Amino acid sequence: MWRVRVSLLSLLVVTGCALGPDYERPKTEEPKAFRMAEGPPDAPSIANLPWWDLLRDEQLQSLIKIALTENKDLQHAVAVVEEFQARAFIARSDYLPGITASGNAPAFARKTVFLVPGFANPFNYYLQGNLSWELDIWGRIRRSNEAARADLLSKEENRRAVTIQLVSAVGEAYFNLLQFDAQLDIAKRTLQSWEDSVRISRARLKQGLSSRLDMDQFEAERANAAARTAELERQMVQAENQLSVLLGRKPFAVMRGRSLHEQVTPPAVPAGLPSELLQRRPDLLQTEQQLAAATARIGAAKADRFPKITLTGLLGAASPELSQFFTDPASFGAAGAGFTGPLLNSQVLGFQQDAVEAQAKQALAKYEQSILIAFREVEDALVAVRTARVQSEAQLQQVTALQSALKLADLRYKGGLANYLDVLVARRNLFEAELALTGTRRLHLVSVVQLYKALGGGWSPEMARETPGPTTEKNNG
Repeated sequence: MWRVRVSLLSLLVVTGCALGPDYERPKTEEPKAFRMAEGPPDAPSIANLPWWDLLRDEQLQSLIKIALTENKDLQHAVAVVEEFQARAFIARSDYLPGITASGNAPAFARKTVFLVPGFANPFNYYLQGNLSWELDIWGRIRRSNEAARADLLSKEENRRAVTIQLVSAVGEAYFNLLQFDAQLDIAKRTLQSWEDSVRISRARLKQGLSSRLDMDQFEAERANAAARTAELERQMVQAENQLSVLLGRKPFAVMRGRSLHEQVTPPAVPAGLPSELLQRRPDLLQTEQQLAAATARIGAAKADRFPKITLTGLLGAASPELSQFFTDPASFGAAGAGFTGPLLNSQVLGFQQDAVEAQAKQALAKYEQSILIAFREVEDALVAVRTARVQSEAQLQQVTALQSALKLADLRYKGGLANYLDVLVARRNLFEAELALTGTRRLHLVSVVQLYKALGGGWSPEMARETPGPTTEKNNG
């Protein structure tokens, strides 16, 4: 007879229904190709490359490896994953019966029999074990485990998102630093040129070949170049400090590898298929798992409104005298089923279900919004890469022409064939054009990195096993 009861009980536990909706990925309309993509849409995406194949500067690679080891935000994300791994194990333990033990050894007590025949009282020596097992008839435990697992996957995707963000942030900060280096070099060269012009104008003023106005204008331009030099020096040090924080270290002088103009950019940056974006970007996968967790909690909230059936039991031994503790009369035990159901709080549980359903709607809206933002970021990066390349080529032509114009104006001024305005305008235009060219070249490099990040490239567990070897401390500053 007891075998039949156990079989029926097992069947009841296994076949019990799980309340609430099962999660399905929301349907979204995806374009067949990115609007600003270059090349065929089915070309392999640039996001398939590991970051060290995209960022070829060896010094930059060493900085990224330091960041992946020592960055504090990434360490925080890893610790969060560990926390939710523990929470998932806790949720899984609800499937198992809960077993506890208790005992009593009175220091001062009068000898007495059981107050209730067969059971212990505070004046007895006793040891008992208690068992409690909730039958998951309505699927509350199953839905809770689904939610816990989705929470864990969400945090794991968040860790990957932080990693990809870190790789791109280090790359962008490094390119910013190279830009300030290049612009500072331009500013110093221009400052030296203005100092030469001031010296020449003073000599010409003494000879009566030029006016005081010429020298004042040259000195004003020299002061402007000196001010820009100081500004760029400040920005360069601040960029080093920013990069140091990303590396998880106190501010230090960061060593450089290749210069800004020596950086290698891929000749083409295929974006791949838009459908791949939903499978690759960790922030989209993170919000999707948050939606899955919210959906599972709807079932758990519904199950809370139904009665809970729990199997209980206890087994132990009790005696007023320790010498009689292990005799048969000292043993006791009981088994049964507990039944609890909501009565006065049923309305509160209904509102709780409404709140959970509203949270699921919020998660759905967040997921759909994240998809829109992801596509926008890809399109923004694609157009930035394309236009930055064209802009850089045009500005290079402008710099070449202005260099020729300055050389000619300077020769004519020294020969007395032109006034100071020709030299002043030519040198000022060349200074601004060279600064703008370095900014555009940085923009091109950063745009490639931003596209890489927007497509969800940069890092994966498989890539981590292929990462180049460790970098020595001498490369770290």
